[in-house]
Amino acid sequence: MNQPVSYSFVTKVNVSKIKKIGVYTSGGDAPGMNAALRSIVRTAAYHGVEVVGIQHGYNGMIKGDFVPMGPRSVSNIIQRGGTILKTARSMEFMTREGRAKAAANLGQQGIDGLVAIGGNGTFQGATLLYDEHMIPTIGVPGTIDNDLYGTDFTIGYDTAINTAVEAIDKIRDTADAHDRVFYVEVMGRDSGFIALDVGIAGGAEYIAIPEIEENFEAIREKLTAGGRQRSSIVVIAEGCFKGGAVDLARRMSEFVHLHYRVTVLGHIQRGGSPSARDRVLAAKLGAQAVKSLLAGDGNVMAGEVNSKVVLTPMRDTWEKKKGIDNTLVDLSQVLSI
Repeated sequence: MNQPVSYSFVTKVNVSKIKKIGVYTSGGDAPGMNAALRSIVRTAAYHGVEVVGIQHGYNGMIKGDFVPMGPRSVSNIIQRGGTILKTARSMEFMTREGRAKAAANLGQQGIDGLVAIGGNGTFQGATLLYDEHMIPTIGVPGTIDNDLYGTDFTIGYDTAINTAVEAIDKIRDTADAHDRVFYVEVMGRDSGFIALDVGIAGGAEYIAIPEIEENFEAIREKLTAGGRQRSSIVVIAEGCFKGGAVDLARRMSEFVHLHYRVTVLGHIQRGGSPSARDRVLAAKLGAQAVKSLLAGDGNVMAGEVNSKVVLTPMRDTWEKKKGIDNTLVDLSQVLSI
């Protein structure tokens, strides 16, 4: 688990300057982003601070795609997946000229600080804005991957794993009925948080994650141990094997003499109404983001560690590695005999 971060490492800004804030969502969408947006807008209104929504992330920042937001503009969105502000990836923002244009637009709007909802790419962009133009930003972790250092859970993760487990439960029914092996690929190019939790909750016979070097022989031995030839579920994080689950299943069919099917859950994991847990987390971290800006903090992420809201320097969220729970790895091996 990550440890709470001392506030002494947090950049301070001039509190008296925070009269209007901008909020945006960037990168991959995640269930609960709208709940976070609702919390940010209403917390700001409670404290007498104006809010401007920036549509389409950094693209909108560059193009001046701004919309005023108040308490009523975020009514009836807490249960919606996706993001009402939309999201996009911006190649122009990756240039110094693009960031200068974005900063100029923010200045014209009278925006004194930002709340960025997203993942590591979003926070890298916010850090560049701070380094080059001194625009204070508080990050809110919105990504299904759960891979950001400084928070035990990210907004959207709980919903994503529940969506995947529900799919695997249904897959297991048909796998058992036909004595098939199903290879289920979940998101997680560089992290195995989704695969590990989903695999354990779904009763997988094997779980492959990027944090542990995987090889074909280890899976083959697992699926054929003791002459085993029965229905099985293999959960694979998308970044584990070249060619993904499709290629793995094809190669494995030479040794496991059962019909097989491959299911790539893909973007279904990002959609849907956020779980209660994600809504509560979004509410807490969104409110803290506004409070932190008003307290003079900047260039940090608001996260939750051991049920406490903490601030982590923005750069640490992607430069420091968030480790998986090795006790869960051991447990998965015990339960899959």
